[in-house]
Amino acid sequence: MSGATLQAYLASCTANRDDIATDVAAVIQRLATAALDVRKLVNQGTLGTAFNGTRGSNTDGDLQKDLDVVCDDLFLSCLQGAPVACYASEELENPVLLDPNARLAVAIDPLDGSSNIDTNVSIGTVFSILPAIKGPGLDPVHTFLQPGSCQLAAGFFVYGPQTALVLTVGRGTEIFIFSSRLGCFVQGYKSVNIAERTSEFAINMSNYRHWEEAIRLYVDDCLAGVEGPRERDFNMRWIASLVADTYRILIRGGIFLYPSDGRKGYSQGRLRLVYEANPIAFIVENAGGSATNSVTRILDLVPENLHQRVPLIFGSRREVARIARYHVDPNMIGERAPLFGKRGLFRA
Repeated sequence: MSGATLQAYLASCTANRDDIATDVAAVIQRLATAALDVRKLVNQGTLGTAFNGTRGSNTDGDLQKDLDVVCDDLFLSCLQGAPVACYASEELENPVLLDPNARLAVAIDPLDGSSNIDTNVSIGTVFSILPAIKGPGLDPVHTFLQPGSCQLAAGFFVYGPQTALVLTVGRGTEIFIFSSRLGCFVQGYKSVNIAERTSEFAINMSNYRHWEEAIRLYVDDCLAGVEGPRERDFNMRWIASLVADTYRILIRGGIFLYPSDGRKGYSQGRLRLVYEANPIAFIVENAGGSATNSVTRILDLVPENLHQRVPLIFGSRREVARIARYHVDPNMIGERAPLFGKRGLFRA
């Protein structure tokens, strides 16, 4: 445990560094301030004026609630005057140009898990900080079409029993908890490390019939327990809030699966590459874990558009690698005996 405040931690990260590191720290501080305003809105629950209303769908086809838009406005406002060239959000079709002379860009999901608002489940904000790409007449969207490996920092806020900030600036993953007594974020977990092995997985089992064979096979083998090819029992978890599921895996290990499937609109996955999968992958890799689209490293993918969707598998490194092998050639997995090669728990 460490008692360092977020401000002190960021100061240590910028000591003897170039100006862009200082800019990154300044942006993170701005986002943290806005997150505390979001926290107040979320804590009001249904008593808040922006809590229950809906506005139809956003540009990507998802149900948009009033609170989604209010939170987006809060984060956009907090970055006015910050060293940010452009801002991209799940709630906006196109990026917003802020300061063409600035060197950073911010991509954000202002309220991840908002479908859980009414049920009092932890929700959050996911963000990615990138170097801005400049050029005469260059569309700001090009900045956000860099592979995730170009990220300078990434993080997410969780609004739950504790208000937490999970953060990486590319040198480990840290967790800060908001202290009501001190009025700031204080480091609660230092250099988080995801165990390579796990006996816990998170997936929405209701979509089993829509999955491709490799995912069904993997889940079948886990559910077969000690009698199956994995020869150990697994627990299954699914919160349906990306930030909450990620936080759990950072704290106690595990693997998260949101694969592509056969439903309309899900063939390319469902989570967004630029402002969901990339920051989560950057956080997870800096915590010793792994993140792929089932086979390929997430951070190596080059986005084709701002709101591109992607399958997302992340967590314990060995388990993520195993899922890739299930896709490439499940017969290469040594402990899979012929008995288990033709059937699974849900198949005859």
